[in-house]
Amino acid sequence: MKALILEQKENQTLAAVKDVALPALSEGDVRVDIDWSSLNYKDALAITGQGKIIRQFPMVPGIDFSGRVSESRDPRFTPSQAVLLTGWGVGESHWGGLAAQACVKGDWLVPLPENLSARHAMIIGTAGFTAMLCVMALQEAGVTPQSGTVVVTGASGGVGSTAVVLLKALGYTVAAVTGREATHAFLRQLGADEILPRSDFEQTRPLEKQLWAGAVDTVGGNVLAKVLAQTNYGGCVAACGLAGGFSLPTTVMPFILRNVRLQGVDSVSVPTAKRGEVWLRLAQLLPEAYYQQACREITLEQAPAVAADFLQNNIQGRTLVKISG
Repeated sequence: MKALILEQKENQTLAAVKDVALPALSEGDVRVDIDWSSLNYKDALAITGQGKIIRQFPMVPGIDFSGRVSESRDPRFTPSQAVLLTGWGVGESHWGGLAAQACVKGDWLVPLPENLSARHAMIIGTAGFTAMLCVMALQEAGVTPQSGTVVVTGASGGVGSTAVVLLKALGYTVAAVTGREATHAFLRQLGADEILPRSDFEQTRPLEKQLWAGAVDTVGGNVLAKVLAQTNYGGCVAACGLAGGFSLPTTVMPFILRNVRLQGVDSVSVPTAKRGEVWLRLAQLLPEAYYQQACREITLEQAPAVAADFLQNNIQGRTLVKISG
């Protein structure tokens, strides 16, 4: 099969499209013909070697994909069945979706919802899946549309932009934080009621004026610290990213004086049963206009160059990788 292969030589990560052979299926495994994959921030770190995402080489990156079953040793899946995959370490410790085929455990796959195409599934992708988990975390914490405004940081990225759409579809008032003025029209089109510059979140005090009923944070660092200091009494912040750094320069004040909840959100190891629920909600909630957003389509050969754009903050919305068809 044709695949983007990452190899390491002299502590440098080298990326090239090559023809390689997939291993034979083991019991419980499924082979999938991949139609679409996508590029995410984690993929960009892996492909460029800027993050310690991959620890064994050679590796095929790509943390998500959609396609059809070609061969199955899992009774739950049959040939030609449409499926998708996100997480489970695929593209990190197990060969991933930037290839013509993938061999994965049946437990890792989710049947594609009937009203969702393979391409639409990758417009959503890991980013949209994570966004839905964040929104569900806010709902489970009791944050309702009547509670007040929800702020989304890194709002022009894949997770942030989808969170804006989902929150708006559920009736929330949404404030979007972005570091690029050029994305303002895009964010308003998605449904943002207010747009704030990222520069407003660079400095913070232990407690600030209460502004947000809840938050979806994809940035971390000083931005997350500022959001916590501004969250209303009893509010919740769903944190899922570290684009701005993994440190958290905050205090206990928001937690012990305002009863604020900081809810971590992981999309890699979500149990199989919950994954199906999340994907059904995504298929039901996302409006048709969401799939009309600007989505860059690239080939496998273009992936290394585009990965570098991610780290330069030059990506808006989703980047799809067309594998077949």
